Order: sequence, then C-alpha cells, then structure tokens
Amino acid sequence: MTGAAFAGPGDEAPLAKATFAGGCFWCMEPPFDALDGVVSTTSGYTGGAKPDPTYKEVSLGGTGHVEAVQILYDPRKISYERLLEVYWMNVDPFDPGGQFCDRGEQYATAIFYHDESQRRAAERSKEAIAARFPHPIVTPLRPAAAFYAAEEYHQDYYVKNPVRYKFYRYTCGRDRQLEKVWGRSEPQ
Repeated sequence: MTGAAFAGPGDEAPLAKATFAGGCFWCMEPPFDALDGVVSTTSGYTGGAKPDPTYKEVSLGGTGHVEAVQILYDPRKISYERLLEVYWMNVDPFDPGGQFCDRGEQYATAIFYHDESQRRAAERSKEAIAARFPHPIVTPLRPAAAFYAAEEYHQDYYVKNPVRYKFYRYTCGRDRQLEKVWGRSEPQ
C-alpha cells in the first residue's frame, strides 16, 4: 500500500494519495481523471512555506509553492507505478524553468512522495526515464508537504470551461512539446 492510506467516505477500503507538479494544474487533472481507479483529482499548491496561499500569490512566484495535482486513488484498481507512467507522459522532464508557456519555479515539475514505498517507486521510474534519453531529468523527488486546494474555479477547469481550456492548452504549446519529447500527439 502506498500513499497515506485511509478509508474513503462510506468505504472501508483504503484509498491512497499521489501528488504531482507538472506545470499548469488545469492540464494535469484530465489524464488522471480518465483512469479507472482514480477517485478524484484536486488542483492546488504545495512545496512552499506560506500557509494557505492564493492563486495570485503562487502565480507571481516567490512563495516556494508549485501548482500541483493531488490524486486520490484506489490501489486495488490502479498502481502508483501506473500513475507515475501517466505523469511522465504529460510533462517535459528536461525543462528546469517551468512547463511549456508557463515559466517560473511555480510551474516546475516535481513528484511529491507520501511514503517510502512511493519514494522508491518514483526513483525507479525516474531512472527508467533517464535511461531512455541523453538529457538529464530535472524533475525532483520531494517529500509530500502541506497541500492547499486551489480556489474552486480552478477545480475541473477543463470540464467547466472546455473552450477556454482547449484554447489555453493549444496556445501554450503543451501538446506540441509533449509530441517532441514523447513522440506522440495525444496526452495519456
């Protein structure tokens, strides 16, 4: 069992958490929401010292927080390793300055592990990715820290505002860069 297991509402089976930073959190929710075994995704902020930061504070930089997605999942249906596979395929792990058109520390990649099992799995996963490329992987592995849910209007943005979301994703160049890195045009 990985990722701070706990029983979900009305369910005796333990659920687990995974937390990933991959640039704009709007773009990180859809690939995980599509997976069987993922119970929920929450856009938010983590990694910094400022308690309860706002979007404006984080987006300006300087808080130490990154935009991230926290995933609640059922490890009986999906493994943490599978979540890592999906994570890597949705980021540019070679970019130390942010992701795609979003620049700055607040848009950097990171894997936040919730326990020793997740740390080991993330290390193995990162090593496997590094073996495939000549460029260094700059995505750090960090212990999970306090996670602050983003404002409600950010949650499920791709569902609530599909036209704006698709326009943003296209103009930001996310899919074009993912195709360059991973050799495919559709996110996984």
